[in-house]
Amino acid sequence: MMSKFARGFAALVAATVLIATLGAAVGTAVAEENKPDRHAGYYYPPITSSETYEARAVAMADADRSQRIKFINNLTEQLLSRPYPPEYAIFAKGDEAQKMIIVGRRPGTFNTIYRARALLATLTAVARSSRLFNEFGVQEYFTFFDLAKLFGFSRITISDGESFTHQIHLK
Repeated sequence: MMSKFARGFAALVAATVLIATLGAAVGTAVAEENKPDRHAGYYYPPITSSETYEARAVAMADADRSQRIKFINNLTEQLLSRPYPPEYAIFAKGDEAQKMIIVGRRPGTFNTIYRARALLATLTAVARSSRLFNEFGVQEYFTFFDLAKLFGFSRITISDGESFTHQIHLK
């Protein structure tokens, strides 16, 4: 039979271990988000602004690397099928292809947050006309960010490829 002191000490140790474990989990998540962006300086200049988007959608059960790559390939095919060269390149990076990157191919294309948001609004309009949104009945509610979240993307980076880079973290 343990004394009151021993029980109190055991409870204190258990609480300390629990707090340390939770702190480590939170620290890992924060460290992952604050981890240096290894794509900055290679695919786009350093991040100049960022935001977090609280998605209305959750990732589909079958959202995996393969689905994200197919999604990007379909978007790229649509861009390349037009009678003029695409204004931007879109691709996926990361071990699980969970990071979407959009980079302007011409000077001045996305060199301000407003031009970047204009493209993202256009992509929202395209997404809202998609069969997927219409099947789910969310075409008036979801955005391009929600579509990206459905496919399991965790981040979208948009850049002019010269001096402006905006990053959206999808939560």
